[in-house]
Amino acid sequence: MRFLRIGVVLAAAGVLLWLFGFGGMADLSRWANGQQRETQNALAQGLRAVRAGEAGAWATLMGLCAAYGFFHAVGPGHGKLVIGGYGAAARVTAWRLSGLALASSLAQALAAILLVGAGALVLGWSRTQMTDAADKILAPASFIAIALVGAWLLIRGARRAYSTFAVHSHDHAHEHDHAHDHSHGHAHAHSIDADGNCETCGHAHAPTVEQVEAVTSWRDAAAIVFSIAIRPCTGAVFLLILCFALGIPWAGIAGALVMGLGTASVTILVAIAAVSARTSVLSGFSGEGTVRAMALIEVVAGGLIALVATALALPLL
Repeated sequence: MRFLRIGVVLAAAGVLLWLFGFGGMADLSRWANGQQRETQNALAQGLRAVRAGEAGAWATLMGLCAAYGFFHAVGPGHGKLVIGGYGAAARVTAWRLSGLALASSLAQALAAILLVGAGALVLGWSRTQMTDAADKILAPASFIAIALVGAWLLIRGARRAYSTFAVHSHDHAHEHDHAHDHSHGHAHAHSIDADGNCETCGHAHAPTVEQVEAVTSWRDAAAIVFSIAIRPCTGAVFLLILCFALGIPWAGIAGALVMGLGTASVTILVAIAAVSARTSVLSGFSGEGTVRAMALIEVVAGGLIALVATALALPLL
């Protein structure tokens, strides 16, 4: 098991080194963008086939939408930033984080459907107005929301780190008092109740694992899904605009949702990788050391999320 943990850490370090040290991210982005362009061109042909009622056109179109969503997610994106960072920072299971990744991708598709539906049917917007709303208003709003999520993780991690070190000092003071009391014949034992509180002094000497796991609340989930979904997928917006213009809106709605599933296939992998990496790192700790390590990881991950999201938002403001 120890060699497996070392292997996971080394593999993760090697991937990060290739991505950010040897131009791997740029190569990956060029490849993903090229595949997106080819898929987008095929989508235009697929839409014409659906409008003409050709046999198998719907299946072909949905396959192209799934492929576009996958290639779109492979490149740099804010969804992977939030899901990966949160998976590293919080004691969340791979299943739960994968569910958040899926919900975020589908919510992003729904945001595109609402934008184009409202723009085309209610507001009478042109294609330019809808794409401008997505790129110039919703995109920076999404990055700001993500930066706030990162800041919240940083603050929460810092508070948890402070509390654990404060508890350590408190326990040390209790040990000194116990020794003093014992020298006077007044030694007393501190027993801990089911809630982790000391029955003698009434203090919680350390947060329990259950308390740490409680950070994965529905409030966190809502913040993550909302911050990702604010910015609709550009490809889904493009598809929906074409479908509304061609008189086949249901093809666009179905295609946008399938694009969300294609995007989720990548973000789920990121979720599993983040949880696996965090589990591997924390396996070297136990007890209070695990809580402290998690707090420090949350501080670092939250800071990185806030920093990257802010850097992405500033050019758009």
